[in-house]
Amino acid sequence: MGVLAVIIGYLVGAIPCGYLIGRYGRRIDIRLYGSGNIGTTNAFRILGPQWGMLVFLGDFLKGVIPVLLAKWLVGGNIIPVLAGLAAIAGQNWPIYLGFRGGRGVATGSGVVLALVPLAALVLLVIWGLTILITRYVSVGSMTVAVLAPIVMGWIGHSWGLALFGLLAGGFVFYRHLPNLQRLRLGVEPRIGDTRRFR
Repeated sequence: MGVLAVIIGYLVGAIPCGYLIGRYGRRIDIRLYGSGNIGTTNAFRILGPQWGMLVFLGDFLKGVIPVLLAKWLVGGNIIPVLAGLAAIAGQNWPIYLGFRGGRGVATGSGVVLALVPLAALVLLVIWGLTILITRYVSVGSMTVAVLAPIVMGWIGHSWGLALFGLLAGGFVFYRHLPNLQRLRLGVEPRIGDTRRFR
C-alpha cells in the first residue's frame, strides 16, 4: 500500500491545473505566455486573479490530498512524507505534459500544511513578508525553500521532517534557477509590472 500511495501522490501532483484551467477556462495554452510556466504565479499574470486563484487551489490540494490519503491508507510518518514529495515532483515534472511543469510552491505548501500545519503558517508569513518587501514572488518562494528544512525540523521536532524540507525546498529552488538568472540580469518581473493576458 505504501508504494501505491506514493504512485498516487505523483499522479495526483502531476495533474496540470494551470494548463487545464487555461485551456478550458480561457481557451489559451498558458505555456505560450509569460514565463511559459503552468504554475500559480504565471496563471495570475496571464489568466487574471479569478482563474489564478483556481489554479492555486488546484495545485494546493494536489499537495494536501496525497498526504492525507497516505495517512489513511498506511499511517505512520514515512509514507505520507514520500507521497508528499512525489506530489511535488509530479507538479514539477508532470508525465501528462512531457515532464514540463510548475515550480512546486503551491503544491509544496499543501504538503507542508498536511504534515505540519504550524510550519505551513510560519513559512506563509515568511513568504508574504519577503514578497511585501521585495515585490518578487520568486524571491519569496526561494527564501521559503531555503528555510523550509529549518522551520519544519524545529516545529516538527523531527530530523525526518527536516530532511523532507531539505528535499522539497531543493526541488523548489532548482525549479527557480531561471528566475534567479533573471534576477541577476535585472529582468525578473515584480508584482504589478506585467499586465495580464486579455
